[in-house]
Formats: sequence, C-alpha cells, structure tokens
Amino acid sequence: MTELLDSQDLKVFLEEKYNQYNQVSFIATDPISIPRQFARKEDIEIAGFLSATIAWGQRVTIIRNANKLVELMDGQPYEYLTNGSFGDLKRFETFVHRTFNGDDCRYFILALAEIYRKKGGLEKLFADGVGIDGTIKTAITHFRDIFLSFAPKHRIGKHVANPSTGSSAKRINMFLRWMVRPSKGGVDFGLWKSIPPSALMMPLDVHSGSVARKLGLLQRVQNDWQAVEELTANLRLFDPSDPVKYDFALFGLGAFEKF
Repeated sequence: MTELLDSQDLKVFLEEKYNQYNQVSFIATDPISIPRQFARKEDIEIAGFLSATIAWGQRVTIIRNANKLVELMDGQPYEYLTNGSFGDLKRFETFVHRTFNGDDCRYFILALAEIYRKKGGLEKLFADGVGIDGTIKTAITHFRDIFLSFAPKHRIGKHVANPSTGSSAKRINMFLRWMVRPSKGGVDFGLWKSIPPSALMMPLDVHSGSVARKLGLLQRVQNDWQAVEELTANLRLFDPSDPVKYDFALFGLGAFEKF
C-alpha cells in the first residue's frame, strides 16, 4: 500500500482515519474512559495518570483495574490525595496489575500526594520540564526525577519510563496526549494550555509502530525513543501544529482493522 500512496494521498488517508477514530464512541473501550468520569481538572489528571500507568495488557483488564484504583481513592482522587488520611494505605496492598503491585501502588499514591501538596501538580512538573529546552523528552525526564525522589531506593523506577535510556515512554506520551491535545472530537481533554500540542510525541506501541512501518512513516525496527522521534518528525510534515492526532489513525488501523 505504501507504494500506492504519495505524500499527499497518505496525508488524506491519515486524516480520514483520524476523523474515523477520534470519536466519543471510541472512549468506552479505551483507558481514557476513566478520567472521562470526572469534571474537575485535578481529578482528571490523577485518574488519567494512574490509568495510563497501568495501560498495558488487555484493555478490559486495564479499565477494570483503573476503576478499582479510583474506588480505592473513594471516587475522589484529588480530595483523597490532598485531604485524605494516609493511615489507611493498606487498602492498596492487594492491588495488582501485571507487575504493578500494591507496594508500587502505594508509592504512586504518596508521590502524587506530594506533587499536589507541595510541587504544584502534574501540569506544573511537565510544563517546567518543557520549559528547559522545549522538548517532551526533557519534560518526561524532569518529571521522572522528581517523581522518584520521594523514596530513591524504591523499585518503582521500572514503572516510570525514561526516554534518556531509550524507552519509548508510550504510556506517558499517551497521558500527555490526553491532557494537552485539543478536545475536538470529544476524546482528548485539552486541559493543559502550558504545553503546545506541537511539542507532543507519538505514543508508540506495537500497533502504531507496525502500521507506521507499512505506510513508510517509520524505518527504525525497534520501538524505542529514537523511533518515536523519527515517526513524530514524519507526522509533523502532515500537521506541524498537532502531529500526534495521527495516533488515532495508526492505532485504529492496527488494533481494529488489523492493517
């Protein structure tokens, strides 16, 4: 198919698929359905971050376990983190999602509480990172350094992607897409005005990577940060102001159409 599509035809094809999958009907089967339960900015951020963190494996299981995390915070994430009593953190001990266990979960809750109580919240951490050199790579690294600082010897580092060592940081890039991209279509939130959509990087996974290679948008074999940069750069040729909107197209083609 790549031989049949020139650059302009490929853009038209991607736009069609973006419009097809950037629909409210997409939400119910996606982890973004968890933060979509809330109206308050901070609740959306916290529920979104936790949902994105465990977004690997079967989608039904991801959504079920993300809902469980919200329930463990009494259905009010921000209120729980900022005003809740942490004497009952034992409630998280039995939480398990694949390799993300109760001990990991408790660290995430405590770290998020510190971030909202003392660091200005998730948006500020990522925006401060972007402010260093304008890149999402630095933003993620900056966030990661602070997030892991509350208990440096904790094993939690494996659950927070590090693009500086080559990780594609798929789940964090997905979370940033949710928070930053305009809400046109009713899927993403467009809550964070401090980071431009043009700076976002593709949430690269096995589906989007495979489709991107078939379409000639990605040459690199590994799904690592170098591949993220290559793919995002090519998508910026089609829409420099909002390149990751094509995540809908690539993921939809791979996951739903088995392209």
